[in-house]
Formats: sequence, structure tokens, C-alpha cells
Amino acid sequence: MEHNPWGEKPSDSKESIEQASGTVVQTNEKSDQPAVDSTDSKSWRLLEKLVDNVNREQRRSRRWGIFFKSLTFIYLFGIAGFFLWSEKFASIEEISKPHVAVVQVRGVISDSSEASADLLITSLRDAFEASDSLGVIVRINSPGGSPVQAGYVYDEIVRLRALYPDKAVMAVITDIGASGGYYLASAADAIYADKASLVGSIGVISSGFGFVDLMEKLGVERRALTAGDSKALLDPFQPLSDQQKRFWQSVLDTTHQQLIDAVKQGRGDRLADNPELFSGLIWTGEQAVELGLVDGLGSASSVAREQFNTDHLIDYSYRPNAVERLAERLGVGVASQVMNTLGITSSIQFK
Repeated sequence: MEHNPWGEKPSDSKESIEQASGTVVQTNEKSDQPAVDSTDSKSWRLLEKLVDNVNREQRRSRRWGIFFKSLTFIYLFGIAGFFLWSEKFASIEEISKPHVAVVQVRGVISDSSEASADLLITSLRDAFEASDSLGVIVRINSPGGSPVQAGYVYDEIVRLRALYPDKAVMAVITDIGASGGYYLASAADAIYADKASLVGSIGVISSGFGFVDLMEKLGVERRALTAGDSKALLDPFQPLSDQQKRFWQSVLDTTHQQLIDAVKQGRGDRLADNPELFSGLIWTGEQAVELGLVDGLGSASSVAREQFNTDHLIDYSYRPNAVERLAERLGVGVASQVMNTLGITSSIQFK
């Protein structure tokens, strides 16, 4: 039992306190609570507005992003389409006039290069079939390449000459027309070169390396299982026997003789009686005239004037379209081009 020094009842005191403080408590509830609710409501409204603004900005950014991307694609495709159309329109307009058709043979002759048989044959057919072409100039700047690809083009030139006897074919060698490059030239009615051009190199080469002694020094064992005694022929990690050398030399000699026969068939009596003519040596254009390898000195323009009485030349060579050129500028096919330029290949090469 509590002791009350004031002589009042506890209950009365408690009730009086509650009654005295009730108004204050109630006042606090009525004054404070609405203040808290009002602040929270304003905060939520501000937050909602902020989120809505952010969402609107994101949607606006996405729409503008899509718009500009679409505009960029339309612009690029428009430019590509314009170039394609303008090139086609210009070519049609030019081809409709009397002209000399030019087909370029540039670089190493191989099935994956600009000087592949497929591309060259297509260009040659277009050049011969053009109704307003007065003749064809095969402009050559090639060190050689695949005997197969060169043979395809040689045979096609011979076929087209027979099919269009009224259209003369002139070969013009610029910097170099060697080996497979000269092989192509010999199919023409006549060959021209600059006095400093490199002409000839009528031969065949197959080169490689041997690492047998190096493997022994390094303690590396070569493991190659074959079905067939000569399946590992020319393996650089195994010694080359005399029998293998004789066999492979016979392959080279046969290919060389094919080249010699083609050149003799194309040049005929114009060739000088010189034992070194087919030795693989290379001569300047001036020397080549004396040997009968070329008929005269000149360029594509001078030959067109002298042989066809016109200065109007049209290039029928394969050219990548605008999209392909753009891709090439961006670096597509760089490795392939380097390989072709260096002539890195495992096949037999005219050199």
C-alpha cells in the first residue's frame, strides 16, 4: 500500500493527473500526428514526381536514340545505294560508246585473290561480249602464282579469241609479268611492256624447309602415321630421300614443260632461239623485245591509240561494290590480303 503524504487517494490523484494531462496528450495527438502525415505525403508525392520524370527522360532518350540510330542506318544505306546506282549508271553510259575493254591482272594469281581464274574469266567474257568494245587489253602486273589458275585463264583467252575473231587481244605488262603472269600474256595476239618492266621467269618452283636436325637437337620425336609409303612426302620433319627428290622433280619438270608448251604455242616463231629462254631467268622489257618475249614497248593507253585508234578505255575488272569496299576499309580480309601478297601457300607456284 502506497504512502501518500498529501492525504489524497491514489485513484483520485491518478485520475486528476490523467484529466489534467489528457488535454495535453490529446492536443499533442491532434497537433503532431497530422504534421507527420502531411510531411510523409509530400515526400511521397515528390518521390513519385521524381520517378515519373526519370522514366519520362529515359523514354525520351530511348526514342531519340532509336531515331538517330535509324537515321544513321538510313544515311549509310542511302550512301551505299547511291554509289551502287551511280556506278551502274555511269558504267552503262560509258559502255554504250566505242571503247577498248581493259581487264586487270594484279598480284599473285590464286583462287582466293583478286587475280583468281573465276574473277578474271568473268571479266574477260564481259569484255569480249560488250557490243561496243573494239578490242581487249589484258593489263598485267603479277609475279605469277598457281599454274592451275593461270592455265584456266590462258585457255579462256584462247577460246574467246576464236569465238570473237574480230576483237584483238593485247597484253600489256606494267611492273612485272613473270612466270604465271607471262603465261597469261602469251595467250594474247601481242605483248607490250615498258622498257623497265620485268618479263619472263618461265619456270616452276616448290620451296620449303627441313627441320630434321633441329628436331634431333631439341629431342623432339616426330610421330606421323600414314597409309601409303609416300603420303608424308615433303614432310619438313622427316628426311627427304633421293627417290622422293626424283619423284617431286619429275612433277616440277612436267609442270614446267606445260608452261613452255603454252608459251611456244602463243608466241610461235617470234621467240628467239636462246637456251636460257625457259631457264627461269627474268629480263627487262627492253631485253624481252630482243628475245621475242614481247612485241614492243608501250602502255595500255599507247597500245589503245596505236592498235585500236582510240583513247577511250573502260575497265571491266572485278571491283568490290560500295558495301564491300567499306568492309575492306574497316579491315575485313586484311590477313587474307597479306597472305596473298606474300605468296604464302603450300601449292606449286610459277616463279
